[in-house]
Amino acid sequence: MIQFFAPDIETTLTLPESDSQHCVKVLRKQPGDLIEVIDGKGTRFTCRLMEAHQKRARIEILDQTPVPPFWNGKITIAVAPTKHLDRMEWLVEKLTETGFDTLIPLQCRWSERKEIKTERLEKIAVSAMKQSLKGILPEIASMTPFRKFIESCRDIPQKFIAHCDRETERHLLSTEYRPGTDTVIAIGPEGDFSPEEVAMALDAGFRPVSLGEARLRTETAALLACHTLHVVQELTNNQKQPD
Repeated sequence: MIQFFAPDIETTLTLPESDSQHCVKVLRKQPGDLIEVIDGKGTRFTCRLMEAHQKRARIEILDQTPVPPFWNGKITIAVAPTKHLDRMEWLVEKLTETGFDTLIPLQCRWSERKEIKTERLEKIAVSAMKQSLKGILPEIASMTPFRKFIESCRDIPQKFIAHCDRETERHLLSTEYRPGTDTVIAIGPEGDFSPEEVAMALDAGFRPVSLGEARLRTETAALLACHTLHVVQELTNNQKQPD
């Protein structure tokens, strides 16, 4: 199934130019053909193509179906962007395929990148959302100073910080995470969080966690953390099912 993305489809009844071109010029859809459109807010629409225009394909909505996330509780991944932007692009694509709600790029003391443009990352998220048949477009926040991030997490029930200091007590994320509530996990830069940043997070109620014994790149650690949350939730759901 191919999904098209039109965030205002209910009011415009028209596909955006990029999706119109893909629909009409690439896929050669004709008036009367049925297509699937998502709004990125959790709804999939079954539509009939009315006008096959390459820049503004007009549609008629026939039906709509909710497409909620398959995980319970919002998942926020806060990560210090890597020096090479292509690795962040890879991360956004894979996180979207895996399933999450918000990405917060962190500006840390030892960050390799001090600024980031979100437009390209948002386009990658849209593409990955369509390809993986998700219905909700994750939010990509702007670069956020670490202290401001910590303050913004005050009301989030589950807060984790994954750092590499083996001298301090940490527990595996898989044993600490409890599915069903909003969760944020912070992943540091290649040089790790500074001791001051770790202390700040712990004072704010973050729990220190480990992702295992392997030494991981920043983007790998962020993806593994997200995947771990899903695996724990799947195991928990299976345990609750009757025999």
